[in-house]
Amino acid sequence: MPPSNASPASGAPFPCSLLVSYANAADEPLAKYVCKAGGLAGTIVDISLYPIDTLKTRLQSSRGFAASGGFRGIYGGVGSAIVGSAPGAALFFVTYESSKKLFRNYDNSTDCGKDINSMIPDFEGAVEHMAAASLGEITACTVRVPTEVVKQRAQASQHPSSLAALRDILARRSSGGMIAVWRGLYRGWGITIIREVPFTIIQFPLWEALKKWRLEVTGRDFNSATESAIFGAISGAIAAGVTTPLDVLKTRMILAKEKQQIIPLTRRILSESGPRAFFAGLGPRILWISAGGAIFLGSYQWAYNSLSTVF
Repeated sequence: MPPSNASPASGAPFPCSLLVSYANAADEPLAKYVCKAGGLAGTIVDISLYPIDTLKTRLQSSRGFAASGGFRGIYGGVGSAIVGSAPGAALFFVTYESSKKLFRNYDNSTDCGKDINSMIPDFEGAVEHMAAASLGEITACTVRVPTEVVKQRAQASQHPSSLAALRDILARRSSGGMIAVWRGLYRGWGITIIREVPFTIIQFPLWEALKKWRLEVTGRDFNSATESAIFGAISGAIAAGVTTPLDVLKTRMILAKEKQQIIPLTRRILSESGPRAFFAGLGPRILWISAGGAIFLGSYQWAYNSLSTVF
């Protein structure tokens, strides 16, 4: 999990130069401003809403809210978020926008794609957005999962800071080698993917559909940052509510001392706490992601609109 060498808007060699090369086959100018816009948006939302994220994590912890820290030290683990926000968000948006462009070009260049577009254009566009968002999330999780592991262990007061949490994982090398370190950093990879993909295939097609509807109503050829923020809040709140049970499972797996399997963990939660446990932290999660969707997608639209006039 290498640190960024500079702010996402400064033209730093990491992650933007790497991501531009990664997406060069699709559109290098597109990748440049998408990378910077996404990195900036991710950093803004993660830092501004960090205390709500901490409260949500503690509500979902098997130790309970008070034992996990309560309202104390709500910025615990923020260092991990600062390091991982820009690369993770930039990687998501470069993959998302590049994939949309590639899918669109493929559809327009094949008879099959043209036939589908003519018959069910709205459905075809939604499928493109779902597929692109899923690819973006899977790619971004290579950065997001280690960041989440370190961050949430500090948030739940298992360690005094994100640095201490990272050192604890790295110390496993002496007994288990790099495999133990890798497993520690990527604890909960599977359930994170299982949570993120449904979330994004709800949020992003809905966000895109609302933006398209607004363009049709206004007759403009671009969305404002305010419009994107409002639609991001709406789509994020809906997606957050639907996927809360998966988020609870993800949090429990990351905070567990030993590796957990999804099915046995689900059964144990049901037997010990009942179905309501799967909606622990629902209020803070919807508040956090709704506000986060507004800030994230609003600031992304602002940066995208601004930077697109430069390239």
